[in-house]
Amino acid sequence: MSSGVLASRPHYDSRAVAQGVLEEEPPVEVPQPSAGSATAGYRSAKYTPAEWFSNYHTILRQADTDHHEARSIQRVSKNLYQHTQAATLKTQSDATRLLGERLQEIHYWKSELQRHIDQLLADTESLRALKTRLEKALDATETPYAIATDNLNCRTRRLGPDLIKDTVEVELLKEVDLIRSVQALLKRTAAQVVSQIKMNSEAKQTLESDWSDKYQAYNFDDHSGRYSNMSPDTQLHPSSASMQDQVCNCPSWIKFTQDNLSKALQEEQTTNNLRMLVERLLQDTTEDLRFQCSIVDQAFSQRCVELTEAKTQLEMKLAQILEQIASQERNIVALQQAIHYKEAPLRVAQSRLYLRSLRPNMELCRDGPQLSLEGEVRQINATLASLHQRLSEARGSLSHLEESRVTIEKDINCKTHSLFIDRDKCMTHRKRYPAISTLSGY
Repeated sequence: MSSGVLASRPHYDSRAVAQGVLEEEPPVEVPQPSAGSATAGYRSAKYTPAEWFSNYHTILRQADTDHHEARSIQRVSKNLYQHTQAATLKTQSDATRLLGERLQEIHYWKSELQRHIDQLLADTESLRALKTRLEKALDATETPYAIATDNLNCRTRRLGPDLIKDTVEVELLKEVDLIRSVQALLKRTAAQVVSQIKMNSEAKQTLESDWSDKYQAYNFDDHSGRYSNMSPDTQLHPSSASMQDQVCNCPSWIKFTQDNLSKALQEEQTTNNLRMLVERLLQDTTEDLRFQCSIVDQAFSQRCVELTEAKTQLEMKLAQILEQIASQERNIVALQQAIHYKEAPLRVAQSRLYLRSLRPNMELCRDGPQLSLEGEVRQINATLASLHQRLSEARGSLSHLEESRVTIEKDINCKTHSLFIDRDKCMTHRKRYPAISTLSGY
């Protein structure tokens, strides 16, 4: 073999190669060839014994170093494994515990949200019922309004002196004004109830949205809390561990729900106040309308009593007038008869005087018979004058009595017509006045 084939190989440290660092090869002393040419090929590639001992001692030292280093790494790794395993289990246990506490917190707020949602729903239903009552009460006021206006229209058909602005008309006008004001108040209150129903619906929708979010969050956290190291459906999500910018903190999360609940509580209090207001309003308006109705009815009753008394007095007076007319007619007949009876005596007396005036000469004297006949004629004429005067007075009285009779009869007819309007039409119509329950919206 030639010397080129037996040349020594370079020495590498395998650990240095693994670490990417190449150690420089130590210089190797090549033994010098001897003078003998026959042994030159055998001596050129040989190590010395010192090199041999140095080489395997170096290997032993390196192996011992690697052995101690491996044991140190194993000991540190075991400690690290045990420590990290315990820390990981503790961290996972804390996370599970915090998830459980978070579930309790979410459940609490979700329950609060549900309670207020149910309360808002009940409040809205009660407001809808009150709105229906207000609408019914408003519709019920149309009947009293129609009755009052019809009464006023009917009473305009009263006759003559009975067409007056009496207490009944004044109270009827008050009733009309009261009904109009009640209708306007009921309309405004109904609009306020509708607005509150809208506010309650908006608040309920806000709570329902928050409740829905918490429901989903509760399900996610509940499912997360059920994960364990043995769960087959867990996966790696490296990006999920990074903190997101838009994520809120716990105080903001609690404040958001508290603000929603505060708004809902405010609407609940407003609803409760409005409900009490509507109840009082319906009660007060019903009492006012019924009170005014009773006043009008009393005025009608009093007016009917007055009309009845006046009609009775007129009828009594008419009976007296009729009796006086009959008596006066009889008196006139008697006077006429008396005048008629005086004609014959007057003719006799005047005839006697006429015949005696034909006496001749001295026979025509004012003797006793002459004086008596003259006195008789004067007496009869005076009597006739008195009778004619009384007859004229009696006829004038009879004319006045007839006028009074006509006037009384007209007034009686007027009172009868007024009674018919007030008692038979108006008061009968007012019996259709709505009851308290109807005016209250039931």
